[in-house]
Amino acid sequence: MIAVILSGHGGFASGVAKAIFQVIGEQPQFKFIDFPEEATTLQFEAQMREAIAEIDSGEGIVCLTDLLGGTPFRTASLLSQERDDIEVVTGTNLQMAAEMLLERNELKLIEFRDQAVKCGHRGITSLAAEMSAKETHQEEVEEDGI
Repeated sequence: MIAVILSGHGGFASGVAKAIFQVIGEQPQFKFIDFPEEATTLQFEAQMREAIAEIDSGEGIVCLTDLLGGTPFRTASLLSQERDDIEVVTGTNLQMAAEMLLERNELKLIEFRDQAVKCGHRGITSLAAEMSAKETHQEEVEEDGI
Protein backbone atom coordinates (compact mmCIF):
# COMPACT_ATOMS: atom_id res chain seq x y z
CA MET A 1 0.00 0.00 0.00
CA ILE A 2 1.28 3.46 -0.87
CA ALA A 3 1.97 5.48 2.26
CA VAL A 4 0.67 9.05 2.47
CA ILE A 5 1.99 12.00 4.45
CA LEU A 6 -0.19 15.11 4.54
CA SER A 7 1.50 18.36 5.59
CA GLY A 8 0.84 22.05 5.56
CA HIS A 9 1.07 25.38 7.31
CA GLY A 10 -0.60 26.07 10.64
CA GLY A 11 -3.26 23.46 11.39
CA PHE A 12 -3.92 22.59 7.74
CA ALA A 13 -2.82 18.96 7.95
CA SER A 14 -4.56 18.14 11.23
CA GLY A 15 -7.71 19.91 10.05
CA VAL A 16 -7.89 18.01 6.78
CA ALA A 17 -7.01 14.77 8.58
CA LYS A 18 -9.84 15.32 11.06
CA ALA A 19 -12.27 15.82 8.18
CA ILE A 20 -10.92 12.72 6.42
CA PHE A 21 -11.48 10.63 9.55
CA GLN A 22 -15.06 11.92 9.72
CA VAL A 23 -15.77 11.17 6.06
CA ILE A 24 -13.88 7.90 5.42
CA GLY A 25 -12.55 6.85 8.82
CA GLU A 26 -9.04 6.27 10.15
CA GLN A 27 -6.56 5.22 7.48
CA PRO A 28 -3.52 2.92 7.68
CA GLN A 29 -0.10 4.15 6.56
CA PHE A 30 -1.25 7.77 6.80
CA LYS A 31 0.43 10.52 8.78
CA PHE A 32 -0.30 14.22 9.00
CA ILE A 33 2.18 16.87 10.04
CA ASP A 34 1.35 20.49 10.79
CA PHE A 35 3.91 23.24 10.32
CA PRO A 36 2.97 25.77 13.01
CA GLU A 37 4.37 29.27 12.99
CA GLU A 38 6.76 28.56 15.87
CA ALA A 39 8.32 25.48 14.24
CA THR A 40 11.64 25.54 12.44
CA THR A 41 12.38 23.96 9.11
CA LEU A 42 14.80 21.55 10.81
CA GLN A 43 12.11 20.44 13.26
CA PHE A 44 9.67 19.94 10.41
CA GLU A 45 12.21 17.96 8.40
CA ALA A 46 12.86 15.70 11.40
CA GLN A 47 9.11 15.05 11.72
CA MET A 48 8.89 14.24 8.00
CA ARG A 49 11.81 11.81 8.22
CA GLU A 50 10.24 10.13 11.25
CA ALA A 51 6.88 9.79 9.49
CA ILE A 52 8.56 8.31 6.41
CA ALA A 53 10.35 5.73 8.55
CA GLU A 54 7.14 4.83 10.41
CA ILE A 55 4.84 4.27 7.45
CA ASP A 56 7.16 3.19 4.63
CA SER A 57 5.83 -0.08 3.21
CA GLY A 58 8.28 -0.29 0.35
CA GLU A 59 5.52 0.54 -2.16
CA GLY A 60 6.22 4.25 -2.23
CA ILE A 61 5.29 7.39 -0.35
CA VAL A 62 3.27 10.36 -1.52
CA CYS A 63 3.62 13.67 0.29
CA LEU A 64 0.50 15.81 -0.07
CA THR A 65 1.28 19.45 0.74
CA ASP A 66 -0.72 22.67 0.89
CA LEU A 67 1.19 25.38 -1.00
CA LEU A 68 3.58 25.28 -3.91
CA GLY A 69 6.88 26.70 -2.72
CA GLY A 70 6.05 26.64 1.00
CA THR A 71 8.23 24.95 3.62
CA PRO A 72 6.20 21.69 3.69
CA PHE A 73 6.45 21.45 -0.10
CA ARG A 74 10.16 22.35 -0.20
CA THR A 75 11.02 19.92 2.60
CA ALA A 76 9.10 17.07 0.99
CA SER A 77 10.71 17.91 -2.36
CA LEU A 78 14.22 17.76 -0.90
CA LEU A 79 13.46 14.43 0.79
CA SER A 80 12.08 13.10 -2.51
CA GLN A 81 15.47 13.83 -4.10
CA GLU A 82 17.07 11.33 -1.72
CA ARG A 83 14.84 8.45 -2.83
CA ASP A 84 13.15 7.46 -6.06
CA ASP A 85 10.01 6.19 -4.31
CA ILE A 86 8.74 9.50 -2.90
CA GLU A 87 6.39 11.71 -4.91
CA VAL A 88 5.22 15.19 -3.93
CA VAL A 89 1.83 16.68 -4.80
CA THR A 90 0.86 20.21 -3.78
CA GLY A 91 -2.38 22.18 -3.69
CA THR A 92 -4.04 19.44 -1.66
CA ASN A 93 -7.74 19.71 -0.96
CA LEU A 94 -10.08 17.46 1.04
CA GLN A 95 -11.58 15.76 -2.00
CA MET A 96 -8.14 14.86 -3.34
CA ALA A 97 -6.83 13.55 -0.03
CA ALA A 98 -9.90 11.46 0.81
CA GLU A 99 -10.36 10.00 -2.67
CA MET A 100 -6.70 9.14 -3.07
CA LEU A 101 -6.49 7.47 0.33
CA LEU A 102 -9.33 5.20 -0.77
CA GLU A 103 -7.84 4.42 -4.19
CA ARG A 104 -4.17 3.92 -3.32
CA ASN A 105 -4.33 0.11 -3.12
CA GLU A 106 -5.13 -0.08 -6.82
CA LEU A 107 -2.43 2.28 -8.09
CA LYS A 108 1.28 2.36 -8.72
CA LEU A 109 3.17 5.34 -7.28
CA ILE A 110 3.30 7.42 -10.47
CA GLU A 111 -0.37 6.65 -11.24
CA PHE A 112 -1.28 7.82 -7.73
CA ARG A 113 0.61 11.09 -8.23
CA ASP A 114 -0.99 11.81 -11.60
CA GLN A 115 -4.49 10.83 -10.49
CA ALA A 116 -4.18 12.98 -7.34
CA VAL A 117 -3.59 16.05 -9.50
CA LYS A 118 -6.61 15.23 -11.70
CA CYS A 119 -8.74 14.58 -8.62
CA GLY A 120 -7.73 17.89 -7.06
CA HIS A 121 -8.68 19.74 -10.25
CA ARG A 122 -12.00 17.90 -10.46
CA GLY A 123 -12.83 19.00 -6.91
CA ILE A 124 -12.47 22.68 -7.79
CA THR A 125 -15.72 23.83 -9.35
CA SER A 126 -18.73 26.04 -8.76
CA LEU A 127 -22.44 25.48 -8.34
CA ALA A 128 -23.06 27.17 -11.71
CA ALA A 129 -20.60 24.86 -13.46
CA GLU A 130 -22.14 21.77 -11.87
CA MET A 131 -25.67 22.87 -12.75
CA SER A 132 -24.61 23.54 -16.34
CA ALA A 133 -22.97 20.12 -16.57
CA LYS A 134 -26.12 18.50 -15.18
CA GLU A 135 -28.30 20.32 -17.74
CA THR A 136 -25.95 19.33 -20.58
CA HIS A 137 -26.03 15.70 -19.43
CA GLN A 138 -29.84 15.77 -19.20
CA GLU A 139 -30.10 17.21 -22.74
CA GLU A 140 -27.80 14.46 -24.06
CA VAL A 141 -29.94 11.78 -22.43
CA GLU A 142 -33.14 13.29 -23.86
CA GLU A 143 -31.62 13.48 -27.36
CA ASP A 144 -30.67 9.82 -27.15
CA GLY A 145 -34.29 9.01 -26.43
CA ILE A 146 -33.52 7.34 -23.13
